[in-house]
Amino acid sequence: MPQPVIAIFDIGKTNKKFFLLSQQYEIITEHSEQLDETTDEDGFACDDLAALTAWVHTVLQKAMQRDDLQIEAVNVSAYGASFVHLDKTGKPVTPLYNYLKPFPENLHQQFYMQYGPEEEWSLVTASPILGNLNSGLQLYWLKYEQPQIFRKIAVSLHLPQYISYLISGKTVSEVTSIGCHTGLWDFEKKQYHEWVQKENIHSFFPPITDPAVITEVKFEGKAIKAGTGMHDSSAALVPYLASFSEPFILVSTGTWCISLNPFNQEILTQDELKKDCLCYLTYRGRPVKASRIFAGYEHEAETKKIAAHFGVQDDFYKMVKFDPRIYQQTANKAEERNKNRAPGVSKFSERLPGDFSSFVDAYHQLVYDIVEEQRSSTALILSHQPPRRIFVDGGFAKNELYMYMLAHAFPQQEVYAASVSQATAIGAALAIHAAWNPQPVRGDIVQLKYYKALL
Repeated sequence: MPQPVIAIFDIGKTNKKFFLLSQQYEIITEHSEQLDETTDEDGFACDDLAALTAWVHTVLQKAMQRDDLQIEAVNVSAYGASFVHLDKTGKPVTPLYNYLKPFPENLHQQFYMQYGPEEEWSLVTASPILGNLNSGLQLYWLKYEQPQIFRKIAVSLHLPQYISYLISGKTVSEVTSIGCHTGLWDFEKKQYHEWVQKENIHSFFPPITDPAVITEVKFEGKAIKAGTGMHDSSAALVPYLASFSEPFILVSTGTWCISLNPFNQEILTQDELKKDCLCYLTYRGRPVKASRIFAGYEHEAETKKIAAHFGVQDDFYKMVKFDPRIYQQTANKAEERNKNRAPGVSKFSERLPGDFSSFVDAYHQLVYDIVEEQRSSTALILSHQPPRRIFVDGGFAKNELYMYMLAHAFPQQEVYAASVSQATAIGAALAIHAAWNPQPVRGDIVQLKYYKALL
């Protein structure tokens, strides 16, 4: 008899992943792909939407053909700040624009002259001023810079909901995608911000649907339950909220390293916003104070520079072990910390690989600099009653240099690596647990490894 499973697409900026999970949320199948990027009409690099669409269909079709497994449901976690705009026939009318693309200064001035001031807008929407990372402004840009394209738009879907749409054929909006620094949501009124309605942007958005709701569809001739899709940072929280009642901080690491405190209900301040602190929404619609740094992206770029300089493989860092002696030397040479410095790119970008005698020394310095940024970023969301535990999931949870250095950076907290390194995928599955899985959720779904400062 075929084993019942759930299929999960976990779409990151770098890696596109597909999982088949058992009813006990054990990974049966894991497939990862790095798709080649393309460019938009301005030559700016972006994800290839056609390739991504084809990959989703191909991977799921192949999985559905397995005789030993019965796919009961499918859900999606994906990065935010990205829209797919469809015409009335359901076809995309724009590239999948890169949220790192610079936002035109003239439109920036025009928008905030009308809907600002910036500080007030940021506080109401819980969104730092981030240009295209405020994904709602991507629609504003299309309206005024590409009106001929804008007029073709019938529906705008955040990326998680687009991937879900490829399977279900149903267009929906969903709170975790709306609430991730989009500039769309008024956190006080719990509705779309007035600018969205004045610009008639809201007419492109389908009804907001609870992330726990599923759609019964036929895919490859087989019945399947399709979830709405979720923003990956909110999905990453779900296994922890399901497993722990005592307050904690989750540092979800990937391209972005995002510190999430679902137990901090303090109102965002202007200073926090300026330091890239914001609020997300859980899949239950509750605010989550968050801060973030672009550390995964920086780690990838800087390790390649180190590898090229020392003539080693790009993944050399996987073999580097934490050396307390090198760490202490690195810490002793560190500049006096400026605790008011805003999180951003670490000091390592200002260093040269030639400054170091070996790739081991250089890599210790890189991780030290990243953790210094992580310290500043995470401290923003600690609250007046800091949680006792910090959980780390994602890529850096497997990196012992990062974990030991983080334990040194937070001596008042207990620092754990979470063995649910695919927490975003597990979270997306748990969000629709009641709709597909008759088994109770395991009590040990999150396994922790404690890291203690070694000095």
